[in-house]
Amino acid sequence: MVSPTITRNILWVSCVIALLFCANKISAQEESVKKKIAAIIALGEGDEQTEAVLALKKTPSPEIVGWLEKWKQGVIYIYEAPDGTIIPVIMGDKIEGTRKTAISRFSDDSPVLDESGEQVGVGKYDLDMADTNSKLRRAMSEVESLASLADPDPEERIKAIVKSAIGQRQDKLPALLELQKIETESKVKRALEESIALINLRSDDADKRLAAAELLGKRGSLAAFDILKTIAKESKESGDKKMEEAALLGVKRIEAHISRINAVGTLFRGVSSGSVLLVVAIGLAITFGLMGIINMAHGEFIAVGAYTAYMVQNIFGTGIKLSPFGQSITIPGFGFGEFGMSLYFAVAIPLSFIVAALVGLLLERSVIQFLYRRPLESLLATWGVSLVMQQLFRLIFGPNNVQVSSPVWLSGNWTVNDVVFGWNRLFVIGFAILIIVATWLVLNKTSLGLLIRSVMQNRNMAACMGVRTERVNMMTFAFGCGLAGLAGAFLSQISNVGPSLGQNYIVDAFMTVVVGGVGNILGTVVSALGIGMADQGLQQYLGNPVIGKILVLALIILFLQWRPQGLFVTRSRSLD
Repeated sequence: MVSPTITRNILWVSCVIALLFCANKISAQEESVKKKIAAIIALGEGDEQTEAVLALKKTPSPEIVGWLEKWKQGVIYIYEAPDGTIIPVIMGDKIEGTRKTAISRFSDDSPVLDESGEQVGVGKYDLDMADTNSKLRRAMSEVESLASLADPDPEERIKAIVKSAIGQRQDKLPALLELQKIETESKVKRALEESIALINLRSDDADKRLAAAELLGKRGSLAAFDILKTIAKESKESGDKKMEEAALLGVKRIEAHISRINAVGTLFRGVSSGSVLLVVAIGLAITFGLMGIINMAHGEFIAVGAYTAYMVQNIFGTGIKLSPFGQSITIPGFGFGEFGMSLYFAVAIPLSFIVAALVGLLLERSVIQFLYRRPLESLLATWGVSLVMQQLFRLIFGPNNVQVSSPVWLSGNWTVNDVVFGWNRLFVIGFAILIIVATWLVLNKTSLGLLIRSVMQNRNMAACMGVRTERVNMMTFAFGCGLAGLAGAFLSQISNVGPSLGQNYIVDAFMTVVVGGVGNILGTVVSALGIGMADQGLQQYLGNPVIGKILVLALIILFLQWRPQGLFVTRSRSLD
């Protein structure tokens, strides 16, 4: 039986051999590329050199692009040997004891030797750079544009493939056809088929043109939409009936595809807009809907959450300088790198809830506890608190907006059948669902939720049963403010963060709560999604966001005239 030690040693040796084999393979490939470019440089300026560069388009690679860039940057020189041979070289280190610089062959990095076998040294101005002209640089650019076709990253290959079809140049077709033979990724293969079809629309072969138009129409290729329109017009003028019909059919199919994209995109934007409204309004549904407090400072608690995210971002980074009340304060940062900074938002989310809840607790103990059952007084008092908090934001963070950057995992998007799903919008949808589930669990499955519901339904009876109503009021208001802080943390990713951030959403938040039915969480959910989808749908249909919002507001006013208690009426046995 083979011992574990021997097995480990065998595996280790095998790994080393495999790595050495890969390294040698890469080195050989790079040496081959350098030899090709060295041979082209040795040809000297002229049409022959330009044609040789253009021939590299048949085998584009990142290595070729890298060395072409070195050539353009002037790091390759020309050395003429005593026998008249032109040798492309690169400069090395100073030769000890002389003012000469050693040179080595560009093709294989071997030193250039004289007749006696000594290393050749040159002065600073003894050699000329391997020069390029405008015609040669254009040829290099064509090679570079195709080089990404060999990129190991599929997304980079797709970008290069799409770029290759621009201009529908037939000379770019061979490289695409070669890549099509070896490509295995389904997304890349699809992009290849579309790019090849786009180029074939200008082919001399009529059958290829017809097949390309049919393929692009079936695929709903957005890039082919205008091109097919142009070809249909040209075919009509030239009398090519078959091509005209094929191009018009392709245009019709692409138009149907665009309609589907717009419908799905509008639905997604409506759900995401409704989710933003829901995240903003859910805290107000607690403080206003359940407690009956008209909290005009709700928007400022949203700003508290947003500024908390801003502070966490800077503390994870290089720190921040603040000037509250004219006093300069510097808060040092942890100096986390890219990976650490990508995690700051995960820390900012719970902190925004905690900070906003603590500020809400302070407000409830200092002001709100004296204003229960006094709606007009609570409105005026919280409006004053709102103005004070906005001014505090200006004094601490300045009057201008501050920048809160999105982490990497919220900055991208998914594209499904040409419909773009932004990660930040998907996050807010999931975030809204999580908040609703958490709020429902707190209100219906915890002792705190039982106390909140009992106090809100009949405060006097709950007090008679021994419930400490003041503490319940305090915790409920803090919970609602904490939810507003969560909304602010997310809004910092999709909106400007400034002292008046909350004022942009306070009207929409009240509108959502009132339409859904005051005190009804389910009503708030339905109302937010309905308003968001109506808003996006009207904007898409009318093509004017301002008119769309005006119509949504008008519809809400008409709805409340017909049903002033909202979608869902909250039943209660309380008489106060």
